Amino acid sequence: MMANLFSSFDPSVNSIFSLNWLSATLMFVIVPPMYWLIPSRLCLFWISSIMIIHNELKILIKYKAFKGSTIFFSSLFTFIVLNNFLGLFPYIFTCSSHLSFTLTLSLPLWMSFMIYGWSKNHTYMFAHLVPQGAPNILLPFLVIVESISNFIRPGTLSIRLTANMIAGHLLITLMGNSGPIVSLSLLLILLIAQIMLLILESAVAIIQSYVFSILATLYSSEIN
Repeated sequence: MMANLFSSFDPSVNSIFSLNWLSATLMFVIVPPMYWLIPSRLCLFWISSIMIIHNELKILIKYKAFKGSTIFFSSLFTFIVLNNFLGLFPYIFTCSSHLSFTLTLSLPLWMSFMIYGWSKNHTYMFAHLVPQGAPNILLPFLVIVESISNFIRPGTLSIRLTANMIAGHLLITLMGNSGPIVSLSLLLILLIAQIMLLILESAVAIIQSYVFSILATLYSSEIN
């Protein structure tokens, strides 16, 4: 039972190469043709959605010289949300449910922010470790706390996305496995519950992608 429950999160297909990770590249087959063909309603909806995300991220970036970085964070949102949505389809591997995938996104971002901040504006980075107006007796303790909270940022970003993706998929799988053993009347209730849960997972896929990109943008604004 447990092997079947967690088998959807197993990336291994064979001992040589895992074809499941190729599901992360499916978006490069789906998205580009929308821009090559005559603009459709789907294409206009996609562009308007990206512009909404762009306007949201533009507010968070304080330094005007980095306004163009919203294109990068909008692309990051697109990459994560499409991977989350693809994982809702049957027989498609959910890449964002693994720390190896989410850490690959969060750790290089955090490292680049730290390297740029400490090399270009180290005085501000040191000042950021001490909250304004804090008592002098608490300053060593506050520096330790702020340093720890800074170091765990890539971990919290990746674990938040991974945990939310795993939780919903496990619940859907668990409810689906109990379908053959329930009565016909309970089966209808189970089907309705799974449809509602699938709608909730669709919302979670968007929300977690939005949270990831927003937090990454906030972390980048702190080094200016």
